[in-house]
Amino acid sequence: MHEPITLLSLFLLGFLGGTHCVGMCGGLSSAFALQLPPHIQRIWLIILLNVGRIGSYVVIGALMGALSQIGSLLEHTRTVQLGLSLAANILLLLMGLYLAGIFSLASKIELLGRPIWRRLNPLLNRLLPIRSVSACLGVGILWGWLPCGLVYNASLYALGSGSAMQGALYLLAFGLGTLPNLLAAGIFAVQLKQILQHRTLRLGVGLLVSLWAIWQIIRVWLVFQAAF
Repeated sequence: MHEPITLLSLFLLGFLGGTHCVGMCGGLSSAFALQLPPHIQRIWLIILLNVGRIGSYVVIGALMGALSQIGSLLEHTRTVQLGLSLAANILLLLMGLYLAGIFSLASKIELLGRPIWRRLNPLLNRLLPIRSVSACLGVGILWGWLPCGLVYNASLYALGSGSAMQGALYLLAFGLGTLPNLLAAGIFAVQLKQILQHRTLRLGVGLLVSLWAIWQIIRVWLVFQAAF
């Protein structure tokens, strides 16, 4: 798939997924923000939290891309990449329907990450309450591994990217898309959550994500037909 289109898709996935992000992570973001030491400007620590979170996304993307890069040495790589791209966009369609409140199957994928999170959660608890800049960054890094269907969706794109660098860029684009909503959640979480959880807005955003996914599925299918 053409890289600029994929980067834009992932940025929009992160941004339009704000209704999910604020619902799932907004409470964490505001809770972390309330624990930040008052003697340091809070806005910079909120930014640092999110830098750590996005840094973890980039690591996940690089790992998925590295796996894809190893797989590129095998035969039928193009077929596998197109298959992964198709799977990623089908999952994106399901996530859009989930965001719209129409179909909740996509939320079940978050169960896959719970074993990893159970191992990381004790480390997070040791860093709370946040008392220093280094602890703030550490909390952000661990936060990035919280089970999230949107992250898994972006990771599928990275898995089909063909390189560790491109996989990292894909997750960076996704992470930057999530940044406005979660920065705002750390500053005025209650007001933002009320706005983003509004039924009409969730429906509109979810359907927009779903339409985008359908368009991408059609594109991938046309590429597949042209190639084979």
